[in-house]
Amino acid sequence: MFKYSREGVSVFAVLDRRRAKTNGLYPVKIEVVEHRRQKYYPAGVDMSQKDWDRIFSGEGDVTCRRLVEDRLFSVISEVSRLIGLGGFSFYALDIRLGRQGSCSLNSILAQLAEEFRRGNRANTYYRYRSTLHGVEAYAGKAVALSSITVEWLRGCERFWLSSGKKLTTVSIYMKGIKRVFTKAVSDGLIDEYSSPFRRNGYRIPRASGRKLALSVEQIKKIIEFHGDPGLEKWRDMWLFSYLCNGINFRDMLYLRYANIVDGEIWFTRSKTRNSASARTVKAPLTGEMLRIIDNIGNPFRGDPNEFIFKFAVEAEDDFEITLNVRKVVARCNHALACIARELDIPRFTTYSARHSFASILQRKGVDITYISECLGHTNVLITQHYLAGFDKEDRIRNAALLTDFEMRERI
Repeated sequence: MFKYSREGVSVFAVLDRRRAKTNGLYPVKIEVVEHRRQKYYPAGVDMSQKDWDRIFSGEGDVTCRRLVEDRLFSVISEVSRLIGLGGFSFYALDIRLGRQGSCSLNSILAQLAEEFRRGNRANTYYRYRSTLHGVEAYAGKAVALSSITVEWLRGCERFWLSSGKKLTTVSIYMKGIKRVFTKAVSDGLIDEYSSPFRRNGYRIPRASGRKLALSVEQIKKIIEFHGDPGLEKWRDMWLFSYLCNGINFRDMLYLRYANIVDGEIWFTRSKTRNSASARTVKAPLTGEMLRIIDNIGNPFRGDPNEFIFKFAVEAEDDFEITLNVRKVVARCNHALACIARELDIPRFTTYSARHSFASILQRKGVDITYISECLGHTNVLITQHYLAGFDKEDRIRNAALLTDFEMRERI
């Protein structure tokens, strides 16, 4: 009588004997279980173990029995409704049961982050966690969904920008908030007209025209840089990324000697590795790249599974890999900032190596389909977006390729 189950979700009435109240009685609770996760909702009734046992024998207090049944059936009704809508979740059930405190924007972002953590999607987890921290910095730790309006989002956007966040970061944060509302609408928690992201509502800003690529002259200065050996080491890591088809640092740090095939580096981008459209990227192993490997890489001892660079760690956990990459990238970016100051050029980062690779080829008149293949993009449209913002003359200027300058012999 005190049990319900449908499509992997079960509801029970239970006596919670984990801790007795000051009156010596135990609270009756409604337990909801979904895929081994459970949550308890108070029934508003306290009983002794003896009274609880008597309810099942038909000898217990009728009033208490009805209170338990009423609370149980109210929970069952909401669970059944959510399952019927195809969107059961605990935060959706919380809202339906009036537990607004656990259904704030903050808690939903935290729950989504936790889902990505359990799914071993480390980068997505960190994005949602950062979004949550950004929301809390602006509006505190209990932001009700009903309080979020178009103007609220615009105020949040202004706050983040004035706090030093880049427009790209603000866009990422807003996409996380939009996902919360998309989920809320699909779960039937709110109608689509209540979402601030509805048609004619808030529009997420798009970063455009920000040039991350360096010029040939600036890259020449970077290659010619001589200074602290530690800075030169990080310069070389950036240069290897630039020359290796703009490979991102995660893929570069975890290259193995087995990735060297017939005088080229062959790799599949980790970003697309599990995709049906994943492709093998091939980059010629130049003399400069070999020099970098000899100087700061692991010596080849005959084991093809040996990492080329010394920063990688053996790990099956995506979180361990992600944390390691983030630490290495942070150290490299700090060094690159020092180099930029010494050379009196705009600050550049590990990510600018990829944009620089693409833009230099573009400026030299290389066909965009070739650039797209080198970058490992699944279609040319992605590459076109990557190259957006460059001047027309840059796109049509023809000359030698990536290293067409006096230091050619070094590369």
